[in-house]
Amino acid sequence: MIGRLNHIAIAVPDLEKAAELYRTVMGAKVSAPKAQPAHGVTVVFVELPNTKIELLHPLGEKSPIANFLTRNADGGIHHVCYEVEDIYAARDKLKAGGARVLGDGEPKIGAHDKPVLFLHPKDFTGTLIELEQV
Repeated sequence: MIGRLNHIAIAVPDLEKAAELYRTVMGAKVSAPKAQPAHGVTVVFVELPNTKIELLHPLGEKSPIANFLTRNADGGIHHVCYEVEDIYAARDKLKAGGARVLGDGEPKIGAHDKPVLFLHPKDFTGTLIELEQV
């Protein structure tokens, strides 16, 4: 059901510093910051040959990333995103297998302008999972 790894999201306390680290030290292609008000984050995409890294920084006081950074002041991996062909079929199959879909269970438009869902980390060995329809 799941396809390729789309990205790994890392919450960072200093977006400019993290982007510069990937750009200069790692030699990666790094996008400009993009505000995502609907998700409460500013994102920078680090392009790799086989996937992406999504650097996340809080945007506004109600950002879910702000809470994550309160618990993890230095930042860290926030979630892993897998691609799926049909997000509704994937959701229904996962729910039938006992997985919990976060929120109201309906896909939202994510940072890549595609439908996404998040799955409860307690159902996936402590890892927050994002599904993105390709």
